[in-house]
Amino acid sequence: MVNPNRSGGGVGFSSSEFEDEYERPSKSEMKRQSDALQKMGQVLVEAPRDRVKKVPMPEDVLDAILECQGITNHEGRRRQMQFIGKKMRTLDAEEVSVIQKAIDSWKGASKAETAAMHALERRREKLLSDDNALTALLSEAPHLDVQHLRTLIRNARKEQAENKPPKAYREIFQILKQLEADKRKAAKGDDGDDDATDDIDADDE
Repeated sequence: MVNPNRSGGGVGFSSSEFEDEYERPSKSEMKRQSDALQKMGQVLVEAPRDRVKKVPMPEDVLDAILECQGITNHEGRRRQMQFIGKKMRTLDAEEVSVIQKAIDSWKGASKAETAAMHALERRREKLLSDDNALTALLSEAPHLDVQHLRTLIRNARKEQAENKPPKAYREIFQILKQLEADKRKAAKGDDGDDDATDDIDADDE
């Protein structure tokens, strides 16, 4: 007669004991998974609202994230983040993978945008430190108002010397940014938005 207490396990052990030891994740692994999901939820909460809405995820998880974005009270936001962590732990591996891919794509876009911004900043600094940089800029874009640019450069130098608000300094950046956007449109025949400054060459000369 088959012993009803044995269901595939060895003598003196139940199958659940084997599962605990060999099949279930360790407590430390479960903690790492939980922390990773909590962090993913935090990234989603801190991302732009319109961007988050495009991420494929269950509606209840999305609603919890969007609700948290609107909470300004510290304690209320902390409680909502705990709730989001709980919701994130209900996702299956495929859903988590889809969300992670979306977040990774944001990182790539952000890196390109950051590189483009730094290239523009370096070019602005060169305009302030090297008079030849303005000549090079005008040869590249002869339609620019040379007198206006010279005035902005002179004012930006004065702002830095006297520790004044960087009004002219910022305007130079916007001119350079618009110039790069126009160059991209001309090169690609694309009439997209003017803020598309990713993939800009980091050439400040």
